[in-house]
Amino acid sequence: MAQCVQSVQEFIQDSFVPLVAALCSEEAERLTRKNNLSFAELVKPFCRLTSEVHMRDPNNQLHIIKNLKIAVNNIITHPPQPGAIRKLLNDVVSVSQPAEGLVANVITAGDYDLNISDRSVKASVPWYNNWKETLMELNTSTFYSATTPWFENYRECFLQSMPASDHEFLNHYVACMLVVSSSEPEPVEQFLKLSQEQHRIQHSSEYLYPKWFIPNTLKYYVLLHDVSTGEEQRADSIYEEMKQRYGTQGCYLLKINSRVSNRGTDEQIPDPWSQYLQKNSIQNQDCYEDCPYTVISNKSSDHLISDGLDSEIKDGLPNNFKTHPLQLDHPSGSLDSTDYTKAATSLQDSKKSNSGMPHGACLTLTDHDRIRQFIQEFTFRGLLPHIEKTIRQLNDQLISRKGLSRSLFSATKKWFSGSKVPEKSINELKNTSGLLYPPEAPELQIRKMADLCFLVQHYELAYSCYHTAKKDFLNDQAMLYAAGALEMAAVSAFLQPGAPRPYPAHYMETAIQTYRDICKNMVLAERCVLLSAEILKSQSKYSEAAALLIRLTSEDSDLRSALLLEQAAHCFINMKSPMVRKFAFHMILAGHRFSKAGQKKHALRCYCQAMQVYKGKGWSLAEDHINFTIGRQSFTLRQLDNAVSAFRHILINDSKQSPAQQGAFLREYLYVYKNVTQLSPDGPLPQLPLPYINSSATRVFFGHDRRPAEGEKQAATHVSLDQEYDSESSQQWKELEEQVVSAVNKGVMPSNFQPTQFCLNHYSDNSKFPLAVIEEPIIVEVSFRNPLKVPLLLTDLSLLWKFQPKDFNTKHEGETKELGTCDGAMIGTEAIAEFLINSEETKVARLKLFPHQTGELHILGVVYDLGTVQGAVTLDGIDPSVGLQTGKFVSNGLSVRGRQDLEIQGPRLNNTKEEKTSIKYGPDRRLDPIITEEMPLLEVFFINFPTGLLCGEIRKAYVEFVNVSKCPLTALKVVSKHPEFFTFGGNTAALTPLSPSASENCSAYKTVVTDPTSVRTALLSSASSVDFGVGPGGQPEVINVPLPDAILLPGASVQLPMWLRGPDEEGVHEINFLFYYESIKRHSKMCHRVLRHTAVICTSRSLHIRATVCRSNALEDEEGRGGNMLVFVDVENINTSETGVKEFHIVQVSSNSKHWKLQKSVSISEDKDTKLASRERAKLCFKAVRCKNSEENYTFADIVFGNEQIISSASPCADFFFQSLSTEFKRTHVQSHTHASQRAGKQSFDETVRLIQRCSEVDLNIVVLWKAYVVEDSKQLILEGQHHVALNTIGKEAFSFPQKQELPEMVLLKFFRPENTPVPARPTPEQLSNLIKTSLHYPESFSHSFHQKSLCLVPVTLLLSNCSQAVVDVMIDLRHKTSPEALEIHGSFTWLGQTQYKLQLKSQEVYSLQLKACFVHTGVYNLGTPRVFAKLVDQVTLFETSQQNSMPALIIINNI
Repeated sequence: MAQCVQSVQEFIQDSFVPLVAALCSEEAERLTRKNNLSFAELVKPFCRLTSEVHMRDPNNQLHIIKNLKIAVNNIITHPPQPGAIRKLLNDVVSVSQPAEGLVANVITAGDYDLNISDRSVKASVPWYNNWKETLMELNTSTFYSATTPWFENYRECFLQSMPASDHEFLNHYVACMLVVSSSEPEPVEQFLKLSQEQHRIQHSSEYLYPKWFIPNTLKYYVLLHDVSTGEEQRADSIYEEMKQRYGTQGCYLLKINSRVSNRGTDEQIPDPWSQYLQKNSIQNQDCYEDCPYTVISNKSSDHLISDGLDSEIKDGLPNNFKTHPLQLDHPSGSLDSTDYTKAATSLQDSKKSNSGMPHGACLTLTDHDRIRQFIQEFTFRGLLPHIEKTIRQLNDQLISRKGLSRSLFSATKKWFSGSKVPEKSINELKNTSGLLYPPEAPELQIRKMADLCFLVQHYELAYSCYHTAKKDFLNDQAMLYAAGALEMAAVSAFLQPGAPRPYPAHYMETAIQTYRDICKNMVLAERCVLLSAEILKSQSKYSEAAALLIRLTSEDSDLRSALLLEQAAHCFINMKSPMVRKFAFHMILAGHRFSKAGQKKHALRCYCQAMQVYKGKGWSLAEDHINFTIGRQSFTLRQLDNAVSAFRHILINDSKQSPAQQGAFLREYLYVYKNVTQLSPDGPLPQLPLPYINSSATRVFFGHDRRPAEGEKQAATHVSLDQEYDSESSQQWKELEEQVVSAVNKGVMPSNFQPTQFCLNHYSDNSKFPLAVIEEPIIVEVSFRNPLKVPLLLTDLSLLWKFQPKDFNTKHEGETKELGTCDGAMIGTEAIAEFLINSEETKVARLKLFPHQTGELHILGVVYDLGTVQGAVTLDGIDPSVGLQTGKFVSNGLSVRGRQDLEIQGPRLNNTKEEKTSIKYGPDRRLDPIITEEMPLLEVFFINFPTGLLCGEIRKAYVEFVNVSKCPLTALKVVSKHPEFFTFGGNTAALTPLSPSASENCSAYKTVVTDPTSVRTALLSSASSVDFGVGPGGQPEVINVPLPDAILLPGASVQLPMWLRGPDEEGVHEINFLFYYESIKRHSKMCHRVLRHTAVICTSRSLHIRATVCRSNALEDEEGRGGNMLVFVDVENINTSETGVKEFHIVQVSSNSKHWKLQKSVSISEDKDTKLASRERAKLCFKAVRCKNSEENYTFADIVFGNEQIISSASPCADFFFQSLSTEFKRTHVQSHTHASQRAGKQSFDETVRLIQRCSEVDLNIVVLWKAYVVEDSKQLILEGQHHVALNTIGKEAFSFPQKQELPEMVLLKFFRPENTPVPARPTPEQLSNLIKTSLHYPESFSHSFHQKSLCLVPVTLLLSNCSQAVVDVMIDLRHKTSPEALEIHGSFTWLGQTQYKLQLKSQEVYSLQLKACFVHTGVYNLGTPRVFAKLVDQVTLFETSQQNSMPALIIINNI
């Protein structure tokens, strides 16, 4: 049980005190009423004696009485009505609440710190508790234990209001005070009248109430004298007369009202009456008439409650104990709805008058002492001697009646020392609760004596008497009497000083069982339980006390059950090992019963205390139940904030409730919320708990939605919210934008450059304020999640924002004003009328804002009406969500307006040491865009854009550029990582119209019909790379779009041709285009805009081309210059038949170079056209010669195999050639750049190497143009395309696209330190062998008559050609190798004359050397035996190496 203010001994002593009746004359009552008090109320605060009292027991032993208290009550001749008592008890509990503002009482139980007094009911919802603060209080303050004043008040009031009954005498009146005023004409006669009235009330059969202890009741005569108005001499004379008549022991003169009540209230007199008068005692009623009860509904007025169950009078007896006045309690819960009242107007009036005036206004402190002295005199001289005499009389009567020789007291030892008579169990006894003894019965006399001894604290004697009476009652099977004797025997045994015997708890058990089960008297059983539980608690037997309290809970009284369950809960927590969960469970039970009893505040307090145990333990269903009840009770008590908070907790936790239950919770929550918002309709919007918002998943999109494709028109893909975020792709777009901005700003990045981000999300860089453009929508995608199993309907869903208008063009800004959501002129807000989120669904809503003014926008959150869908709960196994997909949703009419904030936490900072050691987050500004001035807006459409191409295929498409804004755009550029994929045509394309034949055949090329005679010979033309955007220092990836006048006006559109070439590798290619454009006006915030497009092209295999170049053996061309070369081109059709390509035609081979050109085709076969079916291969051979063009221009040479020449120096052929060239340059430039640092210190050495390398280098590019015949849907289509091969080195094979290198097998990882010594770049032997080109001129056959002359001499000319640009020293050695293999191969011949020659050849010089060979017999000989060595003039012999012939030189020697 909870801690009490009194000890258990004080509690029991104060519960059973001698009762004294007060009978006052009207005049005496008038005197006391001056103080706003009745006579009984006047003496009540002074009824406890301040000193010890002595009396003698029947054995003449002195007995000391300590701390004695008496009770003086007005005589009421009707027993209290049960309804009135219930109302009184209910009110006593209701008005007693935990005091607000006190330090919290905290109990530490195991791992729990329970805040028992809850500080105040207002803030008693447990999640408001500051646990840290509570623990600090616990550590720094003295230990507080829980008190329950409402229970103590209930208990006191319950015991005081118990009607007197005939089976016990504890609440029978022992004496009666007759009070008369000294101002009456005949006071003595008045005393006589009052005495007769008392006698009539006690002995007349018409008065059955109150009960009197003995027939000869002590009458004590009190003369009341008003000091302020009465005559003191008259009072003294009357008092002298009274002393003569009644004796000095039987009367008293009490002087009161020493001051006038209307005097100034300077002197503050204490008011000891208020604490007693607050408890509306039932004994204060002056009259109680049996009149019919009326029902009224005025809850605020103070009424007496009754249910009309008056105790009936049967057989002339005052009470029939089967229907005790307090047996039936009020029907559950009816107190809250309707009040039953008795029309007791006099009581109403007295209460109203009592409430306003102070008590004891005419009394001084001297008067207080006089009243205290009066009570002491009455007790010492009147009451105690009377009780002592009565005990002696009863003792004598019992001895004489029973024929006992010794007194009852002296015989006690014999009775209890002998063998005990076995007691029958309760169940064996007959149900004789209706048995009644006559008043003179000796058994009742024993009980009467026991009660008197108990009242004067003579507990040992009382115990003896109770024990004797108990045996007698049990023998007579008078169970009600026996239970009463058992009850008081147990209490007496406990209260005996020195504790001679243990507390007989089994006596109490038997008494409770008897009262409850046999006598059906719950009131007496409850008194037993209250006494026994307090005694057990004092002995720390909390478990037994709890069991006792719980056993008495029943359905007949919710208030009693609630209080006892609460005390049982406190028992569990006060045990040596606290049982916290049992405490919480029983607090829940108590709260439930308090609720049924109409005690809403107490119910709320119980649930809140239990919640401290249940919360956060994973018992979600228990938490839901408690929160739901707390919410309902708080709502009933109009604590709406607490109610909202409780319901919020039910909804936001992951609930395990059924859908129907969740729906009920939600509706309840909405109802409560609606009431809260109605109280303050103009207040700020409340925060709603549902649905959940994943703030970090919020995405912000700037710009219009993408237009869908229209027929052949395909809009640029740009960016949309439907695209998934790809970090790699995002980085690519950023690099492209940096590239184009750098190119526009001449290679320098502007300091204020901010990469354009159209869609901001969790992955993007949100550290800077994003830029939005005026009059362009801002779309915010919010991710909602419905945690419930019932659908949620959000209506009128829109964004909540704050806006500060600013003009970014003016330097001095005016004051900024903040605007709310109401101003649509600044920011247009689009609302979603209905947004349904099904059960446990995650769904995104896209909300739009339209800024109409420049400034700073802050998106704060979302605002919406939260409601549910009608009939959302599944019925009969049919899922209602099936029908919710289409049409309008039917709301159940209950919705509340609220908001949720979007609070996004930025990324965790991890750069500096301080950031790494602490937890810091950067800003996330995706919801704070800056609205900038008007900017142009470009839309791009692609017409006839293919999705599939052959590798190298050329296709013509059109691009349409549309300016959809209100300001012109300029500086339109496009940048791509794959510039070789497309071209808008060179500068010459616009000047040269397409030839008629080309347009007839729908060819993408510019063609000219050729003369049949000129087949297989080169047709020359030239072009500059600058015309095609591949100038020196330019970025080939950044391409200017050739807009007419370089400006696109508002609303204007322009279509431009665009040629596409299929990538060389087969597969799916994603090609990114970034269109860059600017406004004509320069803006401070936004300098440019971009538009993205991703083209997806699927390419399939077409042709594979390999080419090699080697030096021609012919030393002179037609023009007499040396340096001819042969070009071999190997073309293979690697196309697979699935694509429907029938065959490829090689229509033209062109060369592009600054130094070389194709001269003619060396015909291998006579076929005019070269056709390649699937997997076929063709080999073509061409002669290449040096050209005389200047260094800037490229020479284009076309060798045509058909009837039309494709002009390779015009668009688009030249465009793709130059773009492939720039790509090749880029690749080789990166490779050569890595070695630049190593070459820096070896300048002269490097030049030598370069001269040697240049001999073997050739700068010749081959373009193979083809047509493919495709059958598709029974139609024949002609596709055309081109492949490029770059020939760089003599003798090295080149391919149309890079070969895939096979990955090396897995090898062990090697760890080594890289050496910094650079390895000198040495020319390869292959490069050195190309310094000098040699050629032997001789007759193929030579006839000689060996008969005439044995030696045959043949003249041979050795031509030496210097291929390099430097002067070369040459040494020719004619001596044969002496190895036998050489003799065997070459045969035996000898060079005549000089065997070694040393020559010096200038740049590009051709030198002729005349030699003679000598043969001795016929045969075939190889003349290629001279060994040629060469070195550069200014170098040592480091590079000297043998120059090898390309083929053997055979001669036939014939004999004539």
